[in-house]
Amino acid sequence: MSSVRTPDPNPGWLNQDDLREARRRLPMVYVQAVPVQLDPLGCVTDVGLLLQPNATGELERALVSGRVLYRETIRAALLRHLEKDLGPLAMPQLPPSTVPFSVTEYFPHPSETGFTDERQHAVALNYVVALRGECSPRADALQLSWLTPEEALSTDVQAEFAGGRGRLIEQALAHVGWGR
Repeated sequence: MSSVRTPDPNPGWLNQDDLREARRRLPMVYVQAVPVQLDPLGCVTDVGLLLQPNATGELERALVSGRVLYRETIRAALLRHLEKDLGPLAMPQLPPSTVPFSVTEYFPHPSETGFTDERQHAVALNYVVALRGECSPRADALQLSWLTPEEALSTDVQAEFAGGRGRLIEQALAHVGWGR
């Protein structure tokens, strides 16, 4: 099966075969970012969602996401994936603390967490990240859509996420006090 993912120019510590084997045996650590735009008072006005093809060619919504590499800090992983997924001019404002708004456990089969990733058992640290610049999504993402929080939480948009990932939008918005 051919991959629709953008090749990582700095693949870190495992080649593709070793990574497949590690995913079969070990939980992998990921960072995930919910990109947002803020008004002058710091309130979320828009949520950035990627639209990309999955392994079977169907379109689905996605968040900025990727592995934390060996000897890489959480902040460095967040910045690397934001720049890789949204372009070098996105100008992300990383949160001052590396404490995530939630920790998500993904399993290759349905589980009590409600989050699935058919490739692996993974643990993801989730962050809300404000962007100040212009975004140009990576090659495997067709577009970055800026949606209002209401649009991002709509049933239609939530149905476009795979593996339960749409729930992260609700958690992220609750974390920043949206809707209260």
